[in-house]
Amino acid sequence: MTDSIVIMGVAGCGKSSLGAVLAQAAGLRLVEGDDFHSAASRDKMARGIALTDADRDGWLSTLSAQLRAHPEGLVLTCSALKKAYRERLRQAAPGLRFVFLDISREQAEARVAARAQLHFFSSSLVDSQFATLEAPTGEAGVLRVDALKSLAQLQAEVTTWLNPHKEQA
Repeated sequence: MTDSIVIMGVAGCGKSSLGAVLAQAAGLRLVEGDDFHSAASRDKMARGIALTDADRDGWLSTLSAQLRAHPEGLVLTCSALKKAYRERLRQAAPGLRFVFLDISREQAEARVAARAQLHFFSSSLVDSQFATLEAPTGEAGVLRVDALKSLAQLQAEVTTWLNPHKEQA
């Protein structure tokens, strides 16, 4: 059983912010999935070109390797938009849990536009994120949270959800 957790959702949902506070609170390493995209993938996204499954293949392999390299647990931020992507990550870390930051298209677009000068992701790609998203509804080990709640509220909700699991580990 792993103590790793993936903070997932579309661009602009708050993965990095929530991941940072959870990692700090749990004393775990934070792995930012965006840091592991290839230069070619970053360039495509900056130009408003959506990534394909083939583009994401090496990225998912790298993130899986990060999970395997940290059996003590880590907090990984990763869009994990498709069930197949989540299954791949689960294979690398049995018992892996996911926090799905649920957000509306309008809110995601507003957040991505607001950070345009600070992040490579083009706001024109928000629609493609929603088109690709296979919500993890009904999957084991997934907590759906409202991305519009405050970070303190989200941290409390996730910590409460994780604690029973940690006591059984």
